[in-house]
Amino acid sequence: MYKFEVYKDKAGEFRFRFKASNGESMFTSEGYKAKASALSAIESIKKNTPGATVVDLSKPAEA
Repeated sequence: MYKFEVYKDKAGEFRFRFKASNGESMFTSEGYKAKASALSAIESIKKNTPGATVVDLSKPAEA
């Protein structure tokens, strides 16, 4: 089961990580001063990512 984990970092900021069903961390957020901001970012990701596109920046731009 995929999940978001909210935690406080060493600097006292709130962060979250997204974990795969095998427990592997797939990505980690930036730091947020307020826990509510971190939770809001999670909700935004959940709401807005179904139609997200993939942009491959590793390839040179076409002329």
